[in-house]
Amino acid sequence: MSGPLQMRLYSIAIGIIVFAGLAWVYAVPPQSMRADRDGRPHFQPQVMNPETGKGVPLGDLIDHFKGG
Repeated sequence: MSGPLQMRLYSIAIGIIVFAGLAWVYAVPPQSMRADRDGRPHFQPQVMNPETGKGVPLGDLIDHFKGG
């Protein structure tokens, strides 16, 4: 085979491998992408403050009860 054809096949193979890897991580994310080291989810809803009725980030609530 000629050099340009080999390089084209190599580039296509690398592209397919990268695309498949990204699709796999998106479809089945590892546990480390779902929560941080404290167990908090990265994308978390806000919690309603019963006194003010405003939203409080769940991370602030967790920090408050953990003493952080």
